[in-house]
Amino acid sequence: MSEEIKIAAGGTDGESGESQNFIHQFIQEDISEGGRFAGMQVHTRFPPEPNGYLHIGHCKALIIDFGSAEKFGGICNLRMDDTNPAKEDTEFVDAIQEDIHWLGFDWGDRFFYGSDYFEKTYELAIGLIKKGLAYVCELTPEQFKEYRGDVNTPARSPWRDRPVEESLDLFQRMRAGEFPEGKYTLRAKIDLASGNFNMRDPVLYRIRYIEHHRQGTKWCIFPMYDFAHPIQDALEGITHSLCSLEYEDHRPLYDWVINNTDVPSRPRQIEFARLGINYTVMSKRKLRKLVEEGYVSGWDDPRMPTLCGLRRRGYTPAAIRNFCDRIGVAKNTSTVEYGFLEHCLREDLNDHAQRAMAVLRPIKLTITNYPEGQSETFQVENNPNDPAAGTRSVTFSRHLYVEEEDFMEQPIPKYKRLYPEGPECRLKGAYLITCTGCVKDESGRVVEILATYDPDSSGGNPADGRKVKGATIHWVDASTAVDAQVRLYDNLFADENPDGGDKDFLDCLNPGSLEVLEGCKLEASLAAAQPADRFQFLRLGYFCADSKDSKPGALVFNRAVSLKDGFKPGK
Repeated sequence: MSEEIKIAAGGTDGESGESQNFIHQFIQEDISEGGRFAGMQVHTRFPPEPNGYLHIGHCKALIIDFGSAEKFGGICNLRMDDTNPAKEDTEFVDAIQEDIHWLGFDWGDRFFYGSDYFEKTYELAIGLIKKGLAYVCELTPEQFKEYRGDVNTPARSPWRDRPVEESLDLFQRMRAGEFPEGKYTLRAKIDLASGNFNMRDPVLYRIRYIEHHRQGTKWCIFPMYDFAHPIQDALEGITHSLCSLEYEDHRPLYDWVINNTDVPSRPRQIEFARLGINYTVMSKRKLRKLVEEGYVSGWDDPRMPTLCGLRRRGYTPAAIRNFCDRIGVAKNTSTVEYGFLEHCLREDLNDHAQRAMAVLRPIKLTITNYPEGQSETFQVENNPNDPAAGTRSVTFSRHLYVEEEDFMEQPIPKYKRLYPEGPECRLKGAYLITCTGCVKDESGRVVEILATYDPDSSGGNPADGRKVKGATIHWVDASTAVDAQVRLYDNLFADENPDGGDKDFLDCLNPGSLEVLEGCKLEASLAAAQPADRFQFLRLGYFCADSKDSKPGALVFNRAVSLKDGFKPGK
């Protein structure tokens, strides 16, 4: 296990004994007497860009943002970072809100759009020009790269000393749409020789003729993230701007914008390591490519790391929040095993999921000494870990279904399931049976298993107390079974690090990431399963009724996770 899973980086809260990561330590110092925010309410924000669906990496960030505010009795805003209109859409806005609510967080009436501040941001840019701290530059993108310099050579711009009045005029005409894209940019005047390239007169505005999902064509100049974001934080009264580690080198620029514009507050930016998980990619660009080029069925494909995909697969909010809590908050980037995410889901579903019997690759089993036409009912527990879950009824008759793999005509060594003249086996919760033979079709394929039962072993317990040497087998009554399609999901990528090196991540796709089984047989109680209902199919894994495709009479179940847990905490 990575160090990030072993400890939530930081110490403990002396009063409560709760784990306190370094972000919480900073916040505690800031709101304590003499701190920079003493006497103020902690105020954070979660600012996703609505150009895709939230994924598990965003989940860590939003839990830090909302959770930190919650811990200190503060508030957290939800703000759509829609300052770059390319690929932004209301579809994503709606999906982001749904995902956050699903995880159990709420922003109350503090929902904003970055584009709400376009006018104010423009005014503050005008203020920088008037102060001599910004200028209109005519360098083309190619010239911008050429003039950027290197660690030993300062950047340069022949337009840096453009008169204030001229920059003001050009910037206003940029807004009016008088110039083509790429003709001008507005740049901050900071330090062309800075060792931090983000401070080498960064671009604050660029010209883009593109329709905005909310503003329409009202604007043709758009602020860069590094300029807009600190302004938005300050206007909303954010105290702590919590963001991922790639913005650490941008913090001097964040502070420069705050200190040189006329904004009402002075937020503090704190960075944390992003969440990395093996066997997946979390770049929105790459996830979008998977969707748009048909490698997956959509953003909610159960193989995707998106929250809607994980939800459709059968993940629970509790499992995901537990996962994020247990990996902790660290300063150093590391990769967490996908197996640990699965481990957290198994823990949750083991405690809360109802048990059921399902046969995915069915073969008929006939109990030859059980009366034809007779049927009886057994009561079986819904969840052995939760007595309050009660029991349910399952029917039993002469004709059943069992898994193909539970029979071998010629058994291998140590095989303890059904085979002719083999050991007595237990049908889960019903009777003891002994295999007597099988029936084959014309091609020689086994199509039916024959067995006898012990009438004095009701509930699977022999009356004489003899030891049962064979395995316990799950089954479904053929007379009441319901049909279903079952989708078995595995990792979308076969490579542990599909983002690594010079690899094309598409070459790392796992061709066996989805197996669709038709004609599966499920116990009768599952006929009433509602979309998103979760179950443990005995001996097979945890499954979820598909939220889009499953309906009465045409059931579809997704395997959320197998029963086998290869993840060993503490390794």
